[in-house]
Amino acid sequence: MRAERLLSVLMLLRSKGRMTASELAVELEVSERTILRDIEALSLSGVPVYSERGRNGGFALVSGYRTDLSGLTLPEAIALLSGGGRIDSAAAASAKRKLAASLPEVHRGGVAEASQRILVRPEGFVRPPQQIDALAPVQEAVFEGRRVRLLYERREGSSAERVLDPIGLIVAGDTWYLVAYSDGVERMYRVSRMSAVVVLDDPAQREPSVDLEAVWDRHRDAFRSTFDPLDVVIDCAAGDAERVSAFAEVLGRVESGKGIRVGLRFADRNHAMRVLWMGYLESTFSVVEPEWIREELHDRVGVVSEMTAAGDG
Repeated sequence: MRAERLLSVLMLLRSKGRMTASELAVELEVSERTILRDIEALSLSGVPVYSERGRNGGFALVSGYRTDLSGLTLPEAIALLSGGGRIDSAAAASAKRKLAASLPEVHRGGVAEASQRILVRPEGFVRPPQQIDALAPVQEAVFEGRRVRLLYERREGSSAERVLDPIGLIVAGDTWYLVAYSDGVERMYRVSRMSAVVVLDDPAQREPSVDLEAVWDRHRDAFRSTFDPLDVVIDCAAGDAERVSAFAEVLGRVESGKGIRVGLRFADRNHAMRVLWMGYLESTFSVVEPEWIREELHDRVGVVSEMTAAGDG
């Protein structure tokens, strides 16, 4: 543990320049005394760290000291660091510190600024974030190739015990899926529906390699084949085009007199209404066709407005 913390101290000083013992202690969730001992250990091991007193003092590395560990390009580093908000964990924070510190000096400032201007929050304004407490043990089972026993919540709300052979994890949108064999049959399970996860000692019965992209395409196509697709045309402002395009499969986008006209293909009528209503609360757009969807959305807005007015009264 201490070796990992020493590396974290080194990476923080490399990426942020100068930090006080208090700042390092807060970042690494240890005491200031522990940080002082770590600084001394780094210095004794040959790392050129020095201290400066005064209002703007703290600990820093001698200019020019290099810990470059990767050959990442600037766009690659920006993509990794700015997109890292999907998983909020100590491990993710540690990995980001190490990545930032490994970058060449010429890239570090630009990457830090870019990562401050992008935040990934998959839950949106209305929908609450999914609870994925089961993700950590499931990841362990996937990486170590071990069977897992868990309770899985069915659609109707009841739970059943499952013993699965994990194959891999897929995150689609804001949903994590476990691909696993159940009695030899490949299936996909939502991690948010799992509880009481126990990683077993038994090795998982699975192939030594897997193409998760092919697995996803296969399951998605099988799922879509059970629905009657519905095409919807939407007009929206240019600033809402990207958000609207994320609702469903995009058939096309063109400029129109009202901004951008987007063609979308939904799995079926229910899918279209559910997604469009949720999106209507977060974006500004109008449905061009089919007409029945436009009327349904208008009616729902009217009901909400009446309920709100009644509550105010």
